[in-house]
Amino acid sequence: MFLNELTELSGVSGCEYEVRNYIKGKLSEIGCEFYVDKLGNIIAHNKGKKNKNIMVSAHMDEVGLIVSCIDSDGFIKFKAVGGIDQRVLNSKVVLVGENNIPGVIGSKAVHLMSDKERGNSIPIDKLYIDIGTSTKEETEKLVNVGDYAAFKSDYVEFGDNMIKAKALDNRAGCSIILELLSQKLDADFYGVFTVMEEVGLRGAEAAAYQLEPDLGIVLEGTVCADMPEVDEHESSTLIGKGAVLSLMDNATIYDIDVVRSVAKIAEDNNITYQYRRSTSGANDAGVIHKIKNGAKVAAISVPCRYIHSSISVASKNDLYSALKLTKQVIIENQKGE
Repeated sequence: MFLNELTELSGVSGCEYEVRNYIKGKLSEIGCEFYVDKLGNIIAHNKGKKNKNIMVSAHMDEVGLIVSCIDSDGFIKFKAVGGIDQRVLNSKVVLVGENNIPGVIGSKAVHLMSDKERGNSIPIDKLYIDIGTSTKEETEKLVNVGDYAAFKSDYVEFGDNMIKAKALDNRAGCSIILELLSQKLDADFYGVFTVMEEVGLRGAEAAAYQLEPDLGIVLEGTVCADMPEVDEHESSTLIGKGAVLSLMDNATIYDIDVVRSVAKIAEDNNITYQYRRSTSGANDAGVIHKIKNGAKVAAISVPCRYIHSSISVASKNDLYSALKLTKQVIIENQKGE
C-alpha cells in the first residue's frame, strides 16, 4: 500500500517536495488526473458517479527540524518544525538538506552533566546536529541555514502485523488515498495531499477553498496511548481495534449525524472501528469545515504509538480497516437519495 516508500521520504512541513514528487509519479502511473496548486498541495480527481462533492484529504508533511545556525566548530543548531517531542531527540539520526546529508543529534555527555541536569529532558537549544565536520566552512559546503532536517528511520514490519516507521502521521493517510485512487472506483471524489498541516493546517485551507466540498473525509495517523502507565479510560485509541472516528478535537466538533452514519457503514460492512477518546490535537478537518458556506467533515484515523517522534508504530490491520471504511463511505455517499 505504498507505505514503505512513503515513510522513508523526507517531507518536513514546508519542504514536502520528495513526498510530492513520489505521489505525482504514482498518480501518473495510475493514470489519474491531478494538478499541484500554488502552495504545493496535490489535488487528484477520481471521476465517477456523483451525488456529492467529496474531498478526501491527508497531509504529506511530517514534524522535523530547520537549521538556524552553524557554529565555528561546524555544529548545527536547529529549531523544531511542528510539535516535536523534544525528550526523544538526543542521539537520533537525521538527514539534512536537499542532499540528505547524514547527521546525529548530540548533546553534552552524561559524564559532564551536573546533578541537576542528569535525568532531565534536554532542551532543544542545548542540542546540535553533528555531520562529522570540524569547521563552519566545512559544514557550509554541505548545509545552509534554512535547510530542513528529517528523521532517518527504516520501515520495518514486526510482531503481530505491526509497522515501525517514521512519519506514519500522516503517510498512513497518503497511502490510503493512493490505494483508493489506484482502484478507480465508480464513485467521484477528490484525493487531496496537503502541505503544512503540522504548522497550522495551511494547505488544506487553500485546497478546500478551491474545491468547496460537501463532505470532507480527513485521513490521519492519530495519537495512541495504550501503554502500561496510561489508565484505560485515558487511552485515546487502541492499536488493533480498527479505524478511529473522531467526535471532537481542538479545531472541530464533528457533526454527530455524520459520525453515526460512518459508524453504521462500518457496522453494516463488518469493518472494525473505535472512537477517539481524546479531544486534544487537531487535523485538516479544522479548516475544511469552515470554508465558504461550510462542509460536513469526518475524520477516519489510524492509531499510531509514539507520533511526533523519530519512530512510530501502527497496525496493518488498522490501516486496512481505515481503507475499507473510507472506500465504503465514498461509495455510500455517491449513491444518491
